[in-house]
Amino acid sequence: MRDQWLKDNIVSLRSPEPEDLELMYAMENDTTLWSAGNATLPYSRYTLRAYLEQSSQDLITERQARFVIETAEGERAGMIDLADYDPINSRAEVCIGILGNYRGKGIATHALQLLYSYATERLHLHQLYAYVPVWNEESIRLFEKCGFTGNATLKDWIRGKEGYSDVILMQKTE
Repeated sequence: MRDQWLKDNIVSLRSPEPEDLELMYAMENDTTLWSAGNATLPYSRYTLRAYLEQSSQDLITERQARFVIETAEGERAGMIDLADYDPINSRAEVCIGILGNYRGKGIATHALQLLYSYATERLHLHQLYAYVPVWNEESIRLFEKCGFTGNATLKDWIRGKEGYSDVILMQKTE
């Protein structure tokens, strides 16, 4: 049993605060990340501020929970989310984004491991999953390193500048 669910010696995960507005703004509007998800338009600071003010961070009500990833030094390195929470089947999608200057330092690995432990041990979720574009080798390696397996390839799942791309459904079950 863990004393600290969302913290290790490398990173900690915490709920977003109003002070995280610029981090969220930078990440949500980084168009290089859009091809890995469903974003189609930039978010305004107004919209993100309203989200921060109104979000209860209640997984059951909102069907999602967002976490800021902080380094041991207190620097904001990115975000990790539980999304599309399904209480009947005890599963949720995991989405992760790390700011460029923090990539390649093991931060994403630690954050994903913490989130998985929290989701399974504290929230009693049976499974986490992620949709990873086949061209995103860095993310595939991250999820595999954390024990996720690619169980299906979804053909022409996302559309980018180059046309449609396949996605690997990565899953990890408790």
